[in-house]
Amino acid sequence: MDFLSADSLPWLEGAQRRLRASLVANRLPHSLLLLSTPGLGAEQLANWISALVLCESPGSRPCGVCASCLLLRSDSHPDSYVVRLEEDAQQIKVDQVRGLIESLSLKSYRGGYKVGVIEGAEALNVNGANAFLKTLEEPTANTVLIMIARPSHRLPATIASRCLRLTLTPPPAEVAVAWLQAHARAHPKAGSDAAAVPTDAPAAASAAAQSWNAALSLAGGAPLLALEMNSPEIVQLDEDMRESLKQLAAGSVDVTLLADRWMRSNPGLRITWLENWITRRVRASLSGGTSHQSAEPVRLPAALLKPKIRALFELLDAARELRRLASTGMNQQLALEALLLGGRTALAT
Repeated sequence: MDFLSADSLPWLEGAQRRLRASLVANRLPHSLLLLSTPGLGAEQLANWISALVLCESPGSRPCGVCASCLLLRSDSHPDSYVVRLEEDAQQIKVDQVRGLIESLSLKSYRGGYKVGVIEGAEALNVNGANAFLKTLEEPTANTVLIMIARPSHRLPATIASRCLRLTLTPPPAEVAVAWLQAHARAHPKAGSDAAAVPTDAPAAASAAAQSWNAALSLAGGAPLLALEMNSPEIVQLDEDMRESLKQLAAGSVDVTLLADRWMRSNPGLRITWLENWITRRVRASLSGGTSHQSAEPVRLPAALLKPKIRALFELLDAARELRRLASTGMNQQLALEALLLGGRTALAT
């Protein structure tokens, strides 16, 4: 368990300070719900919280060197339990939850806290959620439960209401880019060639920043996700998607040919890009401001605003459904064609 990596993510500092202060004041909640989109380090924060609770150092915690921390780092701590989706599974099974509950009901092996973590908690099936509810209602002594879910989670209100919610948000773009550039310099193989160029060359540094900004835009501002997907191709994809949407809105492109081209080149990233673009357009339309991704002013007449927003939301739902069904045997190109055909009005500027 790499819990120390959380210390290298500056946007987690506020949450870490808050939790450390709660521990010092003996007010650490018995159940936490970390709400986060992918790529913000929710798993790293959950690992750090586990170490904070289980660390045996009388000084600063987590220390990383005590017996408990060493056990955690080797993934062999007897009082730490993690449940996540099994390979190729769509739901967290009730047997997994029952195993976690049984483990937490036992006496602490090291005489301290016990920590249970559920990653991707929105994947809990109904039986699993019901089984876990009683543990939340009647937690055993010195037990901390941590659940990780997306902000749009489908957890029952009976579960979510019994947890202290901690929402992770993307850092400001300049903070994220600075962190990505520093990480790329420290780990040259982690980023693209464009991101790892020497920073003393202004043109090269500008190109690298542009590449990171494009990756961040595609990742919804999540630095860790941007780090995984960044490459020189991202900037080109961003430009191509903008041009494609202009053509689609103007009715100057054949939908079948466009869908075929998207399917042949990074279809997953394109759908993610489309989701982010639509989300920004919705926010800009509601605020009457500027879409940060399209840099286009949005000032719709009141009579047109409501149907415009509805069309955007319908397109967003269709894009999310297409991404969700991508792993099934559906004909993705036909589904993409239907999405683009239905989106002409929503995409029109």
